[in-house]
Amino acid sequence: MDVLTPLKNLLEPDKICIDNKVFRICTKVTFVLLTTFSILVTSRQYIGDPIDCIVEVIPQKIMDTYCWFYSTYTLSNRLIGIAGKDIVQPGVASHSEFGDTIKYHSYYQWVCFALFFQAILSYIPRYIWKCFENGRIKVLADKLKEPLAKKEDKDKHMVAMINYFKDNLNQQCFYAYRFFLCEVLNVAVAIGQIYFADIFLDGEFLWYGSNVMQQHEVDTMTRVFPKLTKCSFHKYGPSGTIQNFDGLCVLPVNIINEKIYLFLWFWFIGIIILSTMALIYRAFVCCSSKLRLHLLRSRARFASRRDIDYILLRFDIGDWFILYQLSKNIDPITFKFICRDLFRKLYIDI
Repeated sequence: MDVLTPLKNLLEPDKICIDNKVFRICTKVTFVLLTTFSILVTSRQYIGDPIDCIVEVIPQKIMDTYCWFYSTYTLSNRLIGIAGKDIVQPGVASHSEFGDTIKYHSYYQWVCFALFFQAILSYIPRYIWKCFENGRIKVLADKLKEPLAKKEDKDKHMVAMINYFKDNLNQQCFYAYRFFLCEVLNVAVAIGQIYFADIFLDGEFLWYGSNVMQQHEVDTMTRVFPKLTKCSFHKYGPSGTIQNFDGLCVLPVNIINEKIYLFLWFWFIGIIILSTMALIYRAFVCCSSKLRLHLLRSRARFASRRDIDYILLRFDIGDWFILYQLSKNIDPITFKFICRDLFRKLYIDI
């Protein structure tokens, strides 16, 4: 829990909101989930040894270490049968090197690293946006967000904000478009996450969730994340001949891996749907001035309709976006006065 405390802090609301809920789910929440899973997989003391192998003549510690390093395998053509009669477990049976299809499993060595890499990938859009944003909303909303700030300081800061909008009128589209680009990047990253996991699991992740939900003769989880596998150990005998020892290995870590990747399959699908809907919504916002007007009115519920209508008449998409972001960080009463003074400034300076 001490290790996870910093991750928990990431989920706390930001003091200054520079994005939206969908953006935070795609970046911050996904980053915390993937990092938590990565830590969970590495916490061997809570889930036991990651691998336990059984070979009578080889010391277990040596066999465990060898099989962990050099991977274990199952037989792809021996998945179907009665456990305990035809086969030991799906994919585990006696075999010949020439008559069976061997599938090696070495991914479990890299799961923690793969999950952490995916966590970093998920945070990239947020990192890029924070670099682009560069604290602009924080500077504009600084004194107005503090409830204990002096009225003189608030008024002075409000005048500076109004002058900022006037001096930069219709020159802030690039700011808004960079955020929209990061929203597109969220969709691309989510799709990339699925294909990365699919490559990592040797083509087993793309339809993993749907296959688990369906009834198959061989359980998908058992096939993709086998709990019992085989491992061959070779050593020299007393006469110098090579001896082959065929062992069985139990992989307790796969009990966690199969659940993690099942959750991630549904999570990534949900992220793709959510972020795609956010893009569609954003396209409507960019194309419809009436929708922008409705959104700003919902934020500035105490402001005069006349003020909001005129402000939107003069503002382009970039100015609107910054004003809308500010409305998330300023209380409605203060925002009402901002809209009033902004209307007066723009109307007088025609």
